[in-house]
Amino acid sequence: MGLLALGTYWLARTTPTFAPSAREAPPTHDPDYFLRGFSVKSFDASGRLKSEIRGIEARHFADTDTLEIDEPRIRSFSQEGAVVVASAKRGISNADGSQVQLIGNAVVTREAPPERRATEAKVEIRGDFLHAFMDQERVISDKPVTLIRGSDVFHGNSLDYDNQKRVLQLVGAVRGTLQPKPPASAPSP
Repeated sequence: MGLLALGTYWLARTTPTFAPSAREAPPTHDPDYFLRGFSVKSFDASGRLKSEIRGIEARHFADTDTLEIDEPRIRSFSQEGAVVVASAKRGISNADGSQVQLIGNAVVTREAPPERRATEAKVEIRGDFLHAFMDQERVISDKPVTLIRGSDVFHGNSLDYDNQKRVLQLVGAVRGTLQPKPPASAPSP
């Protein structure tokens, strides 16, 4: 019994130990892949096109799961068929494209759904920085913006526009120009 204990002791002392497994290094903010001249489309569960992102070049960062895009052009489609188009010199998108920060000559345009185009004007928002929440149909900015709705034009120092709630908030030195509606044409005899 003692010989067995001594042999076990000797075996435990002479058996090489393996180094502890190296811990995986945390991801750095270096691009892990590039896209050039690309188009990425996302679809909902029923196969309906939800959004499309195009750009000259994009870089994906694994640490933040974001995509930095040069000259992005984004189209998003609501359930009702309204189309939102966004563009800028540079964009930063989250993984699913539901949030996009547009930087430099940013423009977001929303067309009314087909059945309301005769009564609802197109809305266009311009600024140097716009944060677009595509699924929520919301645009915010803490920089000066210009809002164009039909022939009406508004300027403000910051913006919070929620299309689903139909609420627009311009803050700061707000200026606006409202144009009269054109007269209704008389019916033909």
